[in-house]
Amino acid sequence: MLDELIGEGYEYDLNEIEKLMEYVDDPAIQNQFLDIKRQRKEILAKLVKDRCGVEIDPNSIFDVQAKRLHAYKRQLLNALHIIYLYQRMKEDPSFTITPTTFIFAAKAAPAYYFAKKVIKLINSLGDVINNDPAVNSMLKVVFIPNYSVSIAEVLMNAADVSEQISTAGKEASGTGNMKFMMNGAITLGTLDGANVEIDERVGRDNDVIFGLTVDQVTELKKNYNAWDYYNGDERLKKAIDSLVDGTWAADHDEFKLIFDELMYKNDEYLLLADFDSYVRAHEEIQRRYGDRGQWAKSCLINIAKSGYFSSDRTIQQYADEIWHIKPVRIDDK
Repeated sequence: MLDELIGEGYEYDLNEIEKLMEYVDDPAIQNQFLDIKRQRKEILAKLVKDRCGVEIDPNSIFDVQAKRLHAYKRQLLNALHIIYLYQRMKEDPSFTITPTTFIFAAKAAPAYYFAKKVIKLINSLGDVINNDPAVNSMLKVVFIPNYSVSIAEVLMNAADVSEQISTAGKEASGTGNMKFMMNGAITLGTLDGANVEIDERVGRDNDVIFGLTVDQVTELKKNYNAWDYYNGDERLKKAIDSLVDGTWAADHDEFKLIFDELMYKNDEYLLLADFDSYVRAHEEIQRRYGDRGQWAKSCLINIAKSGYFSSDRTIQQYADEIWHIKPVRIDDK
């Protein structure tokens, strides 16, 4: 599609991809993009069926968090939100959402026991939710094992939503958010790492930003008490209690380590503080996804603005501003 619209120059100079901005309001191009995205989602659905044995609906929102499993990257916040949705659906049959498939892909360091427990929890959520006929037409959870570049090649271009939810101030070097952006996924994230630069380029109409800022994190840390949030938000309390009440494992101690990390080690990465804002961010995603033309426009704008993240631009900036290297023609004497 890009080749037809703007030529192939972007393959050699990614700045040229911004020519796509001329077409983002064109309904025919929006529909063409959505058709291509649908094809990519079908390819991912087949991979998930083959690797995980789970049927997922390409018509659902594909909400993806794919990155190293670490406490500061907060896959657990994503999981707590899924638990909240599941509990609310079970308690209130009138509560509905646009069908959503939450897809995780990650690896954890071999000795990182907490991260391994989070992986186990995500898989347990999938076991329960995907097999519950009361909710599984609206909600599915998938953990793709053994995350690799080959999986990323299928996963990133099928994503509708890119989860970039690390605690503000903790992410230094992540680049997955750029790759999702380039493939037409909407960033749902904190103002952390390259999310800040993505937000500057696409604007708040074309991403969804939530949570504490770096300065707010620093200030809150001085007197933070996880129990205040736990006791002050019934949604949070129910979700956290489910970690140790047998909902997700017959052994009530299976996920006690996670409970203890949140409550008795005072929630180091402020998941509880950002929970309400995160819930509202997902509600905003749901609202925007309902307007398919506007959603496609936002995706196209993200693609068009992704040229800034080219390594060519980065090296040029280093050459100009840090190394002060002047370009020299190869045939200059």
